[in-house]
Amino acid sequence: MQEFLNWTVNTIREDRLISPWLEEKKYEWTPLVSKNINNLLERGFSIIVVTDKEREWFLEYILGNINSPKLNRPFLPYYDFKSFYRYIDAVKSDEDISYIKDMLSISFPNGYCFWYIGKSQDVRAIIPKVSKNSFLWLFDEEKQDAFNLKSSDEALDMKLLQMFRLYNKSVSASLFAEINVEN
Repeated sequence: MQEFLNWTVNTIREDRLISPWLEEKKYEWTPLVSKNINNLLERGFSIIVVTDKEREWFLEYILGNINSPKLNRPFLPYYDFKSFYRYIDAVKSDEDISYIKDMLSISFPNGYCFWYIGKSQDVRAIIPKVSKNSFLWLFDEEKQDAFNLKSSDEALDMKLLQMFRLYNKSVSASLFAEINVEN
């Protein structure tokens, strides 16, 4: 079983579809991915995916590929937040957030965490940013415990696809005990 940081660097170097920019961010990447995969595989959490409006295409891409039969692995619990609460853009108060969290706690008794991809100041970021264990890919804010990107980056879409590719490979490697992602 390989150590996660070394495995990540080797995977980035060997996969011709993942650019070297991600290796430069390895110290930001590995603890966040490790925590998320631990929540998923060790703690039995469900992952609730949320994006800003501009990244809804990426939400569809994630959900269309994370449980692909081509991966030859068990299906994992990833869900679109909008399937639980269509009024995500209308969340305004602490009371709204509390009601939503109560609903999700009932729906996911083993636990859940958010995976948010998008602008930090978007209304859809509110709940993931205030929730424990969220996996945040934030744009236009330097926040600790988040993977920080710039929405003005002209290569942003390609970077998101590369990040997903590495993340998905990390999930498979962890699931098949090729790597150790324990915190």
